Amino acid sequence: MNTKYPKKAMLFAAGLGTRLRPLTNDRPKALVPVAGIPLLELTLRKLKHFGFSEVVINLHHFGEKIIDFLDQHKNFGLDIHLSDERDLLLNTGGGLKKAAQWLKDGPFLVHNTDVITNLDLNALLEYHQNSEALATLAVRTRNTSRHLLFDEENTLCGWRNNNTGQVRNCRACAKVQPLAFSGIHVLSPDIFDLMPEEKVFSIIDVYLNAGRQHDIKAFPHEKGFWFDVGKIPQLERAAPYVKQLPLA
Repeated sequence: MNTKYPKKAMLFAAGLGTRLRPLTNDRPKALVPVAGIPLLELTLRKLKHFGFSEVVINLHHFGEKIIDFLDQHKNFGLDIHLSDERDLLLNTGGGLKKAAQWLKDGPFLVHNTDVITNLDLNALLEYHQNSEALATLAVRTRNTSRHLLFDEENTLCGWRNNNTGQVRNCRACAKVQPLAFSGIHVLSPDIFDLMPEEKVFSIIDVYLNAGRQHDIKAFPHEKGFWFDVGKIPQLERAAPYVKQLPLA
């Protein structure tokens, strides 16, 4: 794939990992192992496999252990920037805003470290590049407490809380398809101009506000595997699939 921009990524590694206790009592969630390999290492090696060379990682819970881990492994041969949130956890949108200095020169990938998937990241990048959308979100059909709502052209229309019935619309759509966000997305740096002034906020809120005037696109990936390993049972379920990951 011929991209028109450097292949940069941001990894969210600042979460408290409360659902993974007691594994996160003495380490950050990003260093919890699956099949014997820390989640952060799996994600970095996958990014390297797909040709990424520059990565931003945010830090909060046991942040110094991530710093030491990267030092021990010489950053896995990547150019890594650390965005320190140890004083205040900024949520997904605030975390991106704080890291903007490294991400302003072209579209970039964002990847949760607690996601295990064989999604083709180059296909996602290429789709985003061709669509000229403000953001492109990897999604799939699965049961979840919250769905994003897209029209037949895969453009974001809104959000729904399936437990409470609350719906937030950003544009009128005659027919919507509910899809679950996979924790992987590609963003244009124009997104930074649409972020609020406060420090702590969700990127999903930014998408719902921006979606009134800008195209936020879905990238469905129904084939292959995907796991949110934020809980211990999912860690165990995902372990046999690690050997199928595309890793450098």
